[in-house]
Amino acid sequence: MKVQTHLKSIAIFAVILLFVVNHARADESWITIDYPGAVWTYAEGISGNSIVGSYGVAGTNNHGFLYDGTNWTTLDYPGATQTNAHAIDGSNIVGDYIDSSDKFHGFLYDGTNWTTLDYPGEINYQGLRGISGNNIVGIYNGPGEHGFIYNGTNYTSLNYPGAGFTDAFGIDGGNIVGEYYSGQVHGFLYDGTNWTTLDYPGAKYTQAYGISGNNIVGIYISGSLKAFIYDGANWTTLDYLGASRIEARGISGNLIVGMSQDVSGTHGFVYTIPEPFTILLLGLGALIIRKFRA
Repeated sequence: MKVQTHLKSIAIFAVILLFVVNHARADESWITIDYPGAVWTYAEGISGNSIVGSYGVAGTNNHGFLYDGTNWTTLDYPGATQTNAHAIDGSNIVGDYIDSSDKFHGFLYDGTNWTTLDYPGEINYQGLRGISGNNIVGIYNGPGEHGFIYNGTNYTSLNYPGAGFTDAFGIDGGNIVGEYYSGQVHGFLYDGTNWTTLDYPGAKYTQAYGISGNNIVGIYISGSLKAFIYDGANWTTLDYLGASRIEARGISGNLIVGMSQDVSGTHGFVYTIPEPFTILLLGLGALIIRKFRA
């Protein structure tokens, strides 16, 4: 009778495990995205179902793109020799472009109008990297490398205390992420008052690129370059089957975008973070195992 009970428990657990596996496959997915005809594609920002990034075609300079899951739209700042789209929030896209004099400028594009946004002064380089509502973050160099935030009216320089340089890459609400240098490259989280260092455990190099709610994505180096997601407590490496290199660049809700490299080239990707329910089901399965072993 005890054997039959155990067999019944095993059968129940097998059904639950099958459901867990299928649910996990539905929740945790990698999708490759390649701009049609491009030799490389790099996804950098996401808002809802809209993705922005850059692509290259043999013999041409970089172009920005907007992809809504079905349609691809090229983004070229008028008269620019190169355009890179880095982030999107709603219908607003930010990035940088190179003019005919080989100077970098930041831009804001609302789907109709292109606006140049340049940090005041003699700047050697600048680019807009993140947007949330009316707030935009980016980088400028001249002299020294600094992050900044622009609220639609005023530019404010962002410098991690004591750092050799600071770069601001992502923003969500009042929280900003990026990198700074102090002996090595560290990631950071800045809430407008407090600076918090973000170092992937054991890594010698960490960059934080995107933030959405409590989740932060970026890259780290520990032997090789890898992507991560950090939820404020746990660090998780993101591995894409067959990829030799992965960079997580942007996040919106449970969707992460970035780039991956494999033997076929450089591709954009969209990754769906697994739902917590999957983890709950795995825990339930473990409890059942302990019960029929007793």
